[in-house]
Amino acid sequence: MPNTLNEQSVRTALAAVKDPELGQSIIDLGMVRQVKVDDAGAVAVEVALTVAGCPLHERIDQDVRAAVGQVPGVRDLTVRLDVMDETERRQAFAAAVRLSEARRGAAPAARPVAPASREIPVRSGPAAPAGPALLQPNTRTRIIGVASGKGGVGKSTVTANLAVALAQRGHKVGLMDIDVYGFSQGRIMGATGQPEVTADEKIIPWDRYGVKLVSMGMFVPEDQAIVWRGPMLGKMMQQFFSDVVWGDLDWLVVDMPPGTGDVALDVAQKVRHAKLLMVTTPQAVAMHVARRAAGVAERIGQSIVGVVENMSYVRCPHGDRLEVFGRGGGKHLADALNVPLLAQVPLEPDVRAGGDRGEPVVAAAPTSEAARVFLQLAERLDHMVPPGIVTAAAR
Repeated sequence: MPNTLNEQSVRTALAAVKDPELGQSIIDLGMVRQVKVDDAGAVAVEVALTVAGCPLHERIDQDVRAAVGQVPGVRDLTVRLDVMDETERRQAFAAAVRLSEARRGAAPAARPVAPASREIPVRSGPAAPAGPALLQPNTRTRIIGVASGKGGVGKSTVTANLAVALAQRGHKVGLMDIDVYGFSQGRIMGATGQPEVTADEKIIPWDRYGVKLVSMGMFVPEDQAIVWRGPMLGKMMQQFFSDVVWGDLDWLVVDMPPGTGDVALDVAQKVRHAKLLMVTTPQAVAMHVARRAAGVAERIGQSIVGVVENMSYVRCPHGDRLEVFGRGGGKHLADALNVPLLAQVPLEPDVRAGGDRGEPVVAAAPTSEAARVFLQLAERLDHMVPPGIVTAAAR
């Protein structure tokens, strides 16, 4: 019987090996960099992991060995594990998206990591500068995540207006919308259209009101749902940090998903130097849910800088405050976390209307009471979070 051992037979066997996180064949994902076979039956396989320090690298190694070991004629096997570079990682993630959607029999829900696609314009000219290493603890950029325990408390509205307020103070500001399932910053900031990329395949963020913005809304229609699991979301977050031309930012404001899901945990674990701003309403139920979310951040050492109470009151025509949703939720949460209550944002029609038409109230109605509160919040944070090396120091 002739010896059928060759590179193709080995690659065919490796097609059955799946990346444990993405659930796709390591061949389809482009993880198998090299296969060498000699006449004596010695096989060498090089596999590139999608992330450094992959916790499942041992399983991948074992699965590769088991699959290749079943190929007739293999007498010796060497497996080398390496880590993908940025280009390989983008290609692998794009392949995972396409394969996942094809398996579901649906049109691709998103192509966030394929900026070289014909569907996304490439801006001509030289490659753009990569910007600061935002994931490194020694970045001079001040990073603040805006979080909440539950949806519906106005977290994204607070995030957008805070970002614009910081820009109005003369800062270079980025706004990252990683609320993947509930992305809304494109609408709130009035940003539309497909993104462009540089010659070196870096995404160029939208620019609105002096704020650089990146969101899932750049890649999918506003009314289209994202059907991804945790590993995909984590890789999306990684790319928003590393594959966007942020430039030299003073502030990066991050619109976090509500609750304590995969993305929130990834941010807490991978961007430990980021501060956290908790948003709640006066209602007790919102405060208690926010307290649970803050408790997770505390347990993993993430620093909480303060609390914003949104929809605190309505200002009546005669000047009195009408506390529609009760009172005290923000103060109780701040006291429980031993942090300051940084702002109480009034419930105003201009805030809602501005968000609907893509004009944050800080820009659309700068003399309104809500706008003044957001500007004061930006000023307070400016003094509380100094630039330079940011650590997870005690609050």
